[in-house]
Amino acid sequence: MRLAHPAAMARAVFGLIPMPHAAGVIACLVLTAIATPARADVSLNNMFGDHMVLQQGIKNKVWGKADPGEAVTVTLGSQTHSATAGADGMWHVFLDPVRAYGGPHTLTVKGKNTITFNDVLIGEVWVCAGQSNMQWSINQSNDPDLEKAAAKFPNIRLISVPQVGTQEPQANFNGQWAVCSPETVGGFSAVGYLFGRQLHETLGVPVGLINNAWGGSAAEAWVNRDKLAANEKLKPLHERWVKTEEALKAAQTEYEKQLAEWKTAAEKAKADGKPEPEQPKQPGNPDGLLKGNARPGNIYCGVLKPSIGYGLRGAIWYQGESNASRAYQYRELFPFMIKSWREEWGLGDFPFYWVQLADFMNEKPEPADSEWAELREAQTMTMKALPNTGEAVIIDIGEGKDIHPKNKQDVAKRLARWALAETYKVPGIACRNPLYKSMEKQGAKIVLSFENVADNAGGWRPFDVAEPRGFTIAGADKKFVMAKASILPDGRIEISSDAVTDPVAVRYAWADNPVCNMYSQTGLPLTPFRTDDFSGVTANAY
Repeated sequence: MRLAHPAAMARAVFGLIPMPHAAGVIACLVLTAIATPARADVSLNNMFGDHMVLQQGIKNKVWGKADPGEAVTVTLGSQTHSATAGADGMWHVFLDPVRAYGGPHTLTVKGKNTITFNDVLIGEVWVCAGQSNMQWSINQSNDPDLEKAAAKFPNIRLISVPQVGTQEPQANFNGQWAVCSPETVGGFSAVGYLFGRQLHETLGVPVGLINNAWGGSAAEAWVNRDKLAANEKLKPLHERWVKTEEALKAAQTEYEKQLAEWKTAAEKAKADGKPEPEQPKQPGNPDGLLKGNARPGNIYCGVLKPSIGYGLRGAIWYQGESNASRAYQYRELFPFMIKSWREEWGLGDFPFYWVQLADFMNEKPEPADSEWAELREAQTMTMKALPNTGEAVIIDIGEGKDIHPKNKQDVAKRLARWALAETYKVPGIACRNPLYKSMEKQGAKIVLSFENVADNAGGWRPFDVAEPRGFTIAGADKKFVMAKASILPDGRIEISSDAVTDPVAVRYAWADNPVCNMYSQTGLPLTPFRTDDFSGVTANAY
């Protein structure tokens, strides 16, 4: 039997035109389909899939969608949990903590349909976030051929979240877990993979890595915009964006008005046989800003939100370049972002370790102001302000000519040191860089004390040359000059200059790309610092 055209069927259904008897039967079926909502199969967020890693030792949340009121059961091994989908169709359960690492296990979710996830491991899960230096892949880093050839780690699992910039919170994303292999690792975050590999090889446990980095992203794009607007210190940032959005909208409205007027004038000119007037110029496409990686809340809604709630141990972060011109603001913004993530994940103060900005741009022989130095300072201040945080200092492994240093191996190792020493309590692992502690003025000299270095001269290891390099000194005029430095027998460092007879402040590695050489005997570089609180070049930027 030939079916009637859909439009004819629709008209017949609603009594607009007569139909033959056979087609009328079909119309009844159409009515039935319209009256009965289609059954929605139970589904899950894409964080759940074959080859996934569930975090060991915590109550893992499992969530998804089903028909409102539908009963859903989730089974892992001997445990089964039940939930009923709410009016919005959303449901979730919490699995009992699994204390044993390993697998593979099977996770089964059953509603009106059944979904089975295979090859599920119990291990350590870490989020790898930030901008391009976290996004930078194995293919783009040092020795990609060797790294890929050796990437035969079936108990390391990888998943990436696509870059979606939006103000609308996303419930899901397009992605799936992959088993680490020479074929799958090349496009994954180099810092993320190399960090995870170090954990896997040291601890001997499965590792799951969630890569959601977005090159060029600003920190404000990673936070809930409503929370940002409610923060008194960050309000100027939010208000600046409100003005930008209003300006974009006004420009588009004005263009549409001018276009309408032009069309009217063009039609009249054509009718009068006159030349067509010049068409108004369309404003630039605002999508780059409105859907991009700098607008407050965009990455939070489009990238982070779909994974919030998935069980994890902690996060690693490599970002700051895009906020360097507003480094003083970062003092508030960065810890605010970390605290908001921790609140939303609901896992307490989970470990959060980040990479301090590397050395970059031209080396400058004389002391100068530096946005990057001020951003590094803001990062270090965050470590002091929040618990369970750590900073991997890499002032020695950047590239002056490239904002993306290829040596991601050492970056990952320094992050892994924090996790192994602080999170997993592996004995004998050094993670804390030498850190400025205090200063004492002694006539025309300033003597500095430090944390995380032995209280003797042997605690230091200047690199390349014996004398310490990278120190500057200033008097009350705030004019810094290159300083002489010497290591005292008790491990303190003495700073002076013939040009400054009454010093008040010292700085170390205070430049975009400083010449500096101080390490502890553990091989970790001295954290850049200043003893003063003189107003910086980014003090009023927002």
